[in-house]
Amino acid sequence: MPAPTLADIVFSEQANHNFSKILGDLKKSNLSITNRLKSIQHDAAFVQEVADVLGLPLVANERCGSWYIDPQLKRSSAYFKSTDGHTGQWKFSTRRLNFHLLEVIGRHDGCIIVDSTRRGKRMPDALSKTIPIWCTVLNQALFPSHPSSSHTLHVPPTVVSDSERSQMSSHLPLFLTSLLALQPDIPSLRHHIQKPLRPLWVTPDDELTPEMVDEIKTAYHPVVCCTSSRRVVGTEMSEEGYIQGAGDDTENWAHGLTAPLFWGNQRQLLGTPEGDLPGLIEMLVANSEAGGQAVGELKRVAPRLLVGALSAEKTLASSQGKEVCVVTLVPKTTEKETWEKSKRHMEVGLGKSKTASRFLREALPSICEFVSRFLQAPETTDGKANKEVVILCESGRDLSVGVALALYCWCFVDSAGTIRSAAVDQEQNHNKASIRVKLGHIMTAFPDANPSRASLQSVNSFLMDWRK
Repeated sequence: MPAPTLADIVFSEQANHNFSKILGDLKKSNLSITNRLKSIQHDAAFVQEVADVLGLPLVANERCGSWYIDPQLKRSSAYFKSTDGHTGQWKFSTRRLNFHLLEVIGRHDGCIIVDSTRRGKRMPDALSKTIPIWCTVLNQALFPSHPSSSHTLHVPPTVVSDSERSQMSSHLPLFLTSLLALQPDIPSLRHHIQKPLRPLWVTPDDELTPEMVDEIKTAYHPVVCCTSSRRVVGTEMSEEGYIQGAGDDTENWAHGLTAPLFWGNQRQLLGTPEGDLPGLIEMLVANSEAGGQAVGELKRVAPRLLVGALSAEKTLASSQGKEVCVVTLVPKTTEKETWEKSKRHMEVGLGKSKTASRFLREALPSICEFVSRFLQAPETTDGKANKEVVILCESGRDLSVGVALALYCWCFVDSAGTIRSAAVDQEQNHNKASIRVKLGHIMTAFPDANPSRASLQSVNSFLMDWRK
């Protein structure tokens, strides 16, 4: 038998290509929609078990956390970003204040905040670092004379090294200064909680017992950071279909499926063959958009200022006894000359997505002038308190919030809603600090608001460079 040659041992280029394709197909089949939904269901059962054992309310860290909580059991949502906890980029967000959680925490003596992370990590940075920073900074602001132990940064020692914890701690004075610069209503916030906050952690690999939580409760409100997914060290192909952090990156696999739709149609989704799932999801999404969605609500973000989705326009008829000015921001581009529909209605066509955020800078002078005329016009009802402004956009959380922020700074003298006189020159000192304070008021009143960075940049540019 002849000895093997090098060609017999080394794969040809074509063989390598076929081998790579086979591996790619295997990975794709393992990351199927079915496997993702089964993995979410598996992780949600763990989250439910934690809630049952600890007896604390569930809070979803959006966007991912909602996939792992039955909507009927979700008490609230939180908005802690992992990027604010990335090594060397630690941050206390003055945009995502999450003050609304204090009421839940105080009422139930703690809460469980649910999130997940993708393959390879034990827990997301949002849970291991962003939330601990938030707890510590709030403790320092709300309990300044409390024993220093509550002012100490607590992080999971198996995830965050002593060196990184020390570096994070050195930034705490700056974080506290940035919070206090927003001029938060400290007595109002302090009213919700009786004790400082203390983060704790639980994962499928780490046990947290009721006794451990009860011990913390003697001096603190526990904020339990729950990582729903178990850690996968190798590849998913070795996990028999289990996918760590399956609810993440939905834009790449979900075909428009949302957490509420998943929870409302679990049996049908998990009983459908993989090849038929995209079609089923498309049908579920279409049915939801056609008839299942309630008319949007208006959210008051400041005195006289309300925001909402375009669908909320149907509720304006209930504003009896009010003089209402409506600014609708529609997802198409229209000529500036067509924007003013009446003395109380302006329809501004900005387009969609990032294009709309950029065009917002050019539209804000016209919007603010239009609203100012409405606010300063003689009253037709008794008292200026009857004048309100409603801003609507496609999502009700982005462009409308940006416009509300611009109007809050431009048209009003103070946070009580005092209308700026026409005789007052607009050469007021708008700066990032003063704008950030007003944004903090809005985000506290409407935690679900999500103005994009581009929208906020347009507002800042308009307010600080309005003469240019």
